[in-house]
Amino acid sequence: MRACSLFSLRLDEPVVSGIRMEPGQTNLSKIVKYSEEDTVPGEGKIFYDIRFAVYLGEEMIKFLINVEAQKSSDFNKLHYHLDNRIIYYLARMISAQKEVEFEKSNYDDIKPVRSIWICMDANDDEDSINRICLTQRNVYGKRMELRSIDKVQGVIIRLRKKSDVITSKNYLIAMLEELLKKEDAENKKKNLEEKYGFVMSVKTEGRLNDMCNLGEGLLERGIEKGIEQGLEQGKAEGLRSLVETVKSLVGDDFQKVCEIIRQNDVYANASDEEIRKYW
Repeated sequence: MRACSLFSLRLDEPVVSGIRMEPGQTNLSKIVKYSEEDTVPGEGKIFYDIRFAVYLGEEMIKFLINVEAQKSSDFNKLHYHLDNRIIYYLARMISAQKEVEFEKSNYDDIKPVRSIWICMDANDDEDSINRICLTQRNVYGKRMELRSIDKVQGVIIRLRKKSDVITSKNYLIAMLEELLKKEDAENKKKNLEEKYGFVMSVKTEGRLNDMCNLGEGLLERGIEKGIEQGLEQGKAEGLRSLVETVKSLVGDDFQKVCEIIRQNDVYANASDEEIRKYW
């Protein structure tokens, strides 16, 4: 059995495209953006923060990637265990491939899926990266060689909520914390150049500016998802969904949550009492 790993192949310099890839279609791009909305008959609709395909290595092996940002991973705030949600997203990323990536019983054509969750509520000593994957355990008899159980993997990257903590010993976490903390963009560019070897070309600076605005962008995207998911079930259910979404993104500041909710035209006149019903 192959070792359980997030990426074991080389990632080439990406070329981003907005074209959706269908089975059998030839394309030399390395990264292809997919729709954030996923609808499967009989399974309902879910919305991803970011979803795209990556082609890796000389054989151009296709991976389907989902990236989610979470303000909190705390069960008491989410009212569910995050690992269960990740398992659900991974299952949907597999089932949604039917008649798109594979047909009939051609299960060997299933593409590997990765769901990466960036959580931003860890305490000072809780920065970590945890992987969720299928493992093989031989219970009796001769061990089988199962070659494809590494196709389904989830990753939780826990960033610390304070910005004045000691730099993480993990390179990826340290870089993400530097990238996402509230700081002047010029200082970020300097630190990323000096500490992490970023070469600031015009293209890189443009991408960095986009990443500096990631927090606000994900908040807006999360609010939109909460509204759309809830309104399909009625205005009251939409408010419930929106309260849960905004709380997961900004925390337990009631007045801040109310302020954000009222920025949406549908709920501009929502009272504190109406919002608190779903708190």
